Amino acid sequence: MDSKIHLAQPIVSVGWLYDNRSAENLVILDGTMNKVFDASQNQIVNARYFDIKNKFSNTSDPFPNAFPSTEQFEREARALGIKNDSAIVVYDDQGIYSSARVWWLFKTFGYHSVAVLSGGFPAWQESGYPIEPMKPYQGKTGNFKANLQLGTMKFFNDVKYISKDQSHKIIDARSAARFNSEEPEPRAGLRSGTIPNSVNLPFKKLLDNGLLKPKEDLQGLFSELADTNEPLVFSCGSGITACILALGAEISGYKHISVYDGSWTEWGTLVEA
Repeated sequence: MDSKIHLAQPIVSVGWLYDNRSAENLVILDGTMNKVFDASQNQIVNARYFDIKNKFSNTSDPFPNAFPSTEQFEREARALGIKNDSAIVVYDDQGIYSSARVWWLFKTFGYHSVAVLSGGFPAWQESGYPIEPMKPYQGKTGNFKANLQLGTMKFFNDVKYISKDQSHKIIDARSAARFNSEEPEPRAGLRSGTIPNSVNLPFKKLLDNGLLKPKEDLQGLFSELADTNEPLVFSCGSGITACILALGAEISGYKHISVYDGSWTEWGTLVEA
């Protein structure tokens, strides 16, 4: 018999998702970046495509993946059939990449029964669990209510202030080579560099073949950089992989977590070297 579930932890395994796939309030979201609706592409059975770029970003903003308005997020979440009692599991096609951004967006809009699928679509496939051709969601509209949590997302002026007064620890998720200006930024025309007083924790250090590392390993990585009561701001290239650090920090017991939405793409454009 189907039953309702609640997600108390921010990460679930593919085995857990398979075992709970019949829960009546389960919503599986495919948060893969830049995916085009195409029946030749596959998804987890009954997944709904969460289009970060076109539906859940402010597309009029000059910088990529910009934070959407409360009204936009609520409207688009409802269009995917998301309700106030939904248990949301998010995955992507790289293991854990953009799915963490989806998780963080829901958290920022006050919703907590949401988790990232560790290992994502690759781990689901490797386990032999059922997949189907990609298809648009055509079910009922949901009643999801967005409730913006101030402070969970930081913006340019916030970080400009924080980098001077050092009230928060700014942690950059880019690779060490990009952080240290040893290799160019992938975005054409974007200068290399770092936000003043920031430190580096490459997001890939939190992962092992697309799976999130055990809690003890994550705690070890973060404890080298910040105390658990220290306010943290995570940055990256364009606000996507910073959310992987936010995921790891929450699991590690940090309570004061935020993400710099514009990240280095915005900072490196607006601030001269």
